[in-house]
Amino acid sequence: MSGNQIKKEFGDYQTPLEFAKKVCDYLYSVLGIRPDKILEPNAGIGNFIKAAIERFEDCKEVFGIEINKEYCDICEAQFPEKKVHVYCDNIFEFDLSRFRDEREDVLVIGNPPWVTNSELSYNLPQKENFKNLAGTDAITGASNFDICEYIILQLIEAFKNTNTVIAMLCKTSVARNVMLELNRLSNKAEYVKMLNFNSGKVFGISASACLLVIKLSKTFENQSRCEVSEFENPGSITHQIICRNGVLSVEKEGILDLEGSCQCEWRQGVKHDCSAVMELEKLEKDKFRNKRNEVIDIEERFVFPLMKSSSFKTPIICKDFKKYVIVTQRKPREDTSFIEEEAPKTWAYLCENKALFEGRKSSIYKGAPAFSMFGVGDYSFSKYKVGISGFYKKPLFSILYNEEENGQTVMLDDTTYFLSFDCFEDAYTCMILLNSDTVQNFLFSISFQDAKRPYTKKVLQRLDLRKCVDNIQIEQLVATERKLGLERHISDVNYTNFKKNMGFL
Repeated sequence: MSGNQIKKEFGDYQTPLEFAKKVCDYLYSVLGIRPDKILEPNAGIGNFIKAAIERFEDCKEVFGIEINKEYCDICEAQFPEKKVHVYCDNIFEFDLSRFRDEREDVLVIGNPPWVTNSELSYNLPQKENFKNLAGTDAITGASNFDICEYIILQLIEAFKNTNTVIAMLCKTSVARNVMLELNRLSNKAEYVKMLNFNSGKVFGISASACLLVIKLSKTFENQSRCEVSEFENPGSITHQIICRNGVLSVEKEGILDLEGSCQCEWRQGVKHDCSAVMELEKLEKDKFRNKRNEVIDIEERFVFPLMKSSSFKTPIICKDFKKYVIVTQRKPREDTSFIEEEAPKTWAYLCENKALFEGRKSSIYKGAPAFSMFGVGDYSFSKYKVGISGFYKKPLFSILYNEEENGQTVMLDDTTYFLSFDCFEDAYTCMILLNSDTVQNFLFSISFQDAKRPYTKKVLQRLDLRKCVDNIQIEQLVATERKLGLERHISDVNYTNFKKNMGFL
């Protein structure tokens, strides 16, 4: 089996020996860890075991678990010492309780696979909704979990209520998810630390990564606070991550508390998973070009301007649309056969490409009417929207509408999030409010810039708009308008009306 095949099959990135030694040095010298037993749950070729034996020389026994027989043989050959035991087994089926000993100090150290359950084609745990997600979260990808996260949580469960130290290399997103679960399950911990390191230098990959260290406990209850530092400078704490009410925030001074539940529901844009057919460029009336460079003749009845994440560049977006999308439904699971009568050319075009629609893999389309979409509802067709790209590091909120008389509503794709409005003045006021420094600073404190999408529905839904208007005066909105390069439009009257229409006055 080639190296690339091994990586794909096992989610495998072997830890360089020198970096493994640095990790062990930190645990020994800075944290003062002196284990009686050491466990490496994904031993690989044994670099962490070798580094641990050298640094923790007084350790009585060292155990390694490795499913890859080739790696297991290499690992065993390196350690003829009687105190090293290597098991060729599957970590997901292994009985970890045999290593649990409340009378001894145990160190669990390693580097679990850095892939999700959908990416790993071998060595998978039993597929399950292990976070007990409900509804659409369980079927639209939120239940897709990281194997590394699964293993760390498995270790926490196996060693809870002991003084075991768990030290794992992982993506920072995994570390934060583990922090949330640690808090949700009320597992006792003396401390939690994240030490960020450059995964490009260590593994040659582009991912935000850290050493996650959790010291479990029989008595301490510190599962709500995590110190964050750089691996090269562990003594300097850059910030702390706090877990409250099932959500994470970055603790920094000068951030106004706008935490709560948004009084409006943030929506995600339309999802169709068939861009080659559904996404178009307009040429002239009833003439469009699809992504396969085919010129098609269809009615404009079901064709709408489309804004994707990369197009959020200005605070007002109302004309010169480059992309369009066919919208086949007004609500989920709506029968689409009416299109044949209202737009026969569009229906014929969709039918010509029916095989592509039927080949979509997502379970959300299973049993649905032909050419179904997801993320559609009355909110999709509101005249005005205030939206944001999920990908941008610095959030820019834009008001979106079509200034063309009788023009179709502007649609957003599923990498964006938005609020719906029927009134321009309310939408404009909301856009200015969300771009204010007070709101922006708060959003920075509850989002993580190394995430694939720093701003998601869950993040945005935490913004309490009532707290925003209670703490932000008209003068700040005027300053925000000026900062955005807009002519003066906001007024006391507009702001008061916005508060009334939102039910805040």
